[in-house]
Parts: sequence; C-alpha cells; structure tokens
Amino acid sequence: MEAAPAGPGAPAAEDSQDLADAAWAPGASKLPLEEPVLLAELKPGRPQQYDWKSSCETWSVAFSPDGAWFAWSQGHCIVKLIPWPLEEAELGCRTIERKSCSTKADTRGRGGAKEKTLECGQIVWGLSFSTREQDGLQAPSPSCLILATGLNDGQIKVWEVQTGHLLFNLSGHQDVVRDLSFTPNGNLILVSASRDKTLRVWDLSRDGKQVQVLSGHMQWVYCCSISPDCSMLCSAAGEKSALLWSMRSYTLIRKLEGHQNSVVSCDFSPDSALLVTASYDACVIMWDPYTGEQLRTLRHGPLHSALDYGTDIHASSLRSVCFSPEGLYLATVADDRLLRIWALELRTPVAFAPMTNGLCCVYFPHGGFIATGTRDGHVQFWTAPRVLSSLKHLCRKALRTFLTTYQVLALPIPKKMKEFLTYRTF
Repeated sequence: MEAAPAGPGAPAAEDSQDLADAAWAPGASKLPLEEPVLLAELKPGRPQQYDWKSSCETWSVAFSPDGAWFAWSQGHCIVKLIPWPLEEAELGCRTIERKSCSTKADTRGRGGAKEKTLECGQIVWGLSFSTREQDGLQAPSPSCLILATGLNDGQIKVWEVQTGHLLFNLSGHQDVVRDLSFTPNGNLILVSASRDKTLRVWDLSRDGKQVQVLSGHMQWVYCCSISPDCSMLCSAAGEKSALLWSMRSYTLIRKLEGHQNSVVSCDFSPDSALLVTASYDACVIMWDPYTGEQLRTLRHGPLHSALDYGTDIHASSLRSVCFSPEGLYLATVADDRLLRIWALELRTPVAFAPMTNGLCCVYFPHGGFIATGTRDGHVQFWTAPRVLSSLKHLCRKALRTFLTTYQVLALPIPKKMKEFLTYRTF
C-alpha cells in the first residue's frame, strides 16, 4: 500500500502567529515539525469461523510500558501481540495481512520474541499492559509483562505476554468492558470501565480481588485514565461531563463540566498536571485536574480544503485523544478522517494526515510513532515529531511530578513563574 499522502500543510496559527512558529511546541527547542507519514498498515486475516462483516473493529491499541510489545484488538474475539519494532520490511508503507491462527504463538519472531494470538472468546474492547514485579502471581518469572483484555460479556481476561497463558478471569461487570487502565507504578491495580455504568477496581496482587465499585455515571462509561502519579482517575461516559476520582480513597473529587456533547476519551499529561477530555462536540478541553479550571479548548473544524464536509459539526466528532510521552503534543482522531497533532500551547493543529474511519490512537512510550486503530480492523503506524524539550519544560515537568497546583501557588516565587509552572501562560 502506498504511504498516505502528506497533508496540505499545517494551518496558520491564530492572530499574528507565524506559520513557522506554529511548527514548534513552545516547550521544545526549535526543530521543524514534519507531517505524519504512514509507515505501515496491518490488517487481520479473515478466519473462516467468523463473519467478516461483523465485529471487526479495532477498538483498542496499546504499547507495553517498555515499548517492546504492541497489542491490537483486531476484531473477531482476537488480540494480536506483536514484538516491537516491526521488521524493516514491514515499516515500508505496505499493507501486511496478519492471519489469525489457533495457536498461542506464531512461528516467526524477532530477537527471541514471537508474535502471539490470544483467543479471548468474546469481542475485545479494551486493552492495558502492566509489568509484574512482585512474587506471588501465577506467573513463573519474577518479572513479567501482563495484558488485560476487556470483553463483550463483561469479563476481563488477564494474560502473561511472554507465554500467552491466561492468569485471571475477572467477573463482576454486567455489560461490555469498554476500557481498562493499570496504575503506572506497577502495583497491579487495574481499573475497568463498563457499559453497566460503573467502574471497578481490581487488585491483581491479591489474586484479582475486586476492591471497589465506583458509581456515579448515568450512561455507558467509555473511557478511564489513571494519572501517572497514581493519585487520580478520570472517567468519561455518554454524558457532557467527566468525573475525577481519588485513587487513594476511591471517592469522587469533582465533576468536570464544559462539553456540549458526550465525552468519549481522556488522558493525563506525563507530569499529571494536565488532563484532556475529547467529546462528540468536536472539542478537546484541557483542564487543571487539581482545581477543575478549564485552561484551553481545541476546536476541530475543517482544515483548509483537506476534506469538505460542509457545515456538519458531526464530521469532526472526536474519538480519541492522547498525550505525547514528553508532554509537548496531543494527538487526536476524529470522524472527519484526520489524525491531528497539536502543540500544547497552540489552538490549531501543527500537523495532520488523512486516515480512514479512525477509532483510537496511542503514542509509542519513547516517542516517534503513533498507532491508530480503525473500524475495518486495521492498525496504522505514523511518524510523530521527535523533539528536544527545553530546559524550562524539563524543570516544570520534574517539579509538577510531585507538586500539585495548590503547592506551586504556595511557593515564594514570582507570579510569572507560578503561571508557567501551572500551565497558565497559554
């Protein structure tokens, strides 16, 4: 398959901002930002036992925390586990068909790692990786990678990646498990979001014990995200607001209101100082999770003549949003068939590329790539900007990793420095 054509160019920033300035994130050293380029597109095979016209969507894609594995819910009750990086031949803008098989591991591999096919028995909606460091699980190795899969029947299956063995089958939800999120610190706390309008908290270090049920949503819960410092949880449902929870007490901190339609995706910045929510109202709102203040709104409108959708606002209804690993960029996928990349402090995209029927997106943990999933069961890999963070941004990121907004505001430092540290300098 030919590489996706580059977008017609990043749009000019608001007011007097030069096009050249719009190509850099303010927290980065000034290196030019290139348009995303399609590196590879993987498509599933067509197993005989499934109806190809149903349940083929890629609802979730995920990289392991160490970047060594990629998981892909390729439809038909199957998850594909692929060693990363892809082989050089596959990173050549080609479409590669991944055939599903009944065995746990495929015969090919890279550096000793082999591709694996997990037969989940139900349509897979959510994926999340974690690393097990403690002894006491049912896995043989002292440190191993695990993958949780959220299923159509409300079950959650947890697998050991290296062997493909099933470790846990967690029961409790009464409907589709739409999303999953592990705490980033490796303590094996898993949060699940379901169409039964609840979130559930599981402790895999205690044999998968359910430790809490979080109720508060009135509609299906689409998304859940745990802050990198493991102090907060954000959940998004088919409502105009998102809920922010404490991961220490499992109580509601606040309701984030500001969207005009259903909130469908959310993500925290790497320093936990920012939260973004994406909605069917074609907007991404950037929040201070500690104060509940709206810091910025990114509106998804038509980009020049890239695509013509008239005045239908639903053409830009958002599906997914995610932060880049260094915290300087956002990636969004919308129904107008565009992958957009936004600099943190600008209101217009700095790069975009056409894609088809996108549903989800995720950054590679070490930067440089974005993976997107589509309605037809495909997954695409795109180049993403590799930038050098400025010393100012690195200092801010280091401080905000352990200081809340209120703690920053209490510091005996100049007002402008407080504004910078709390992301108020937009």
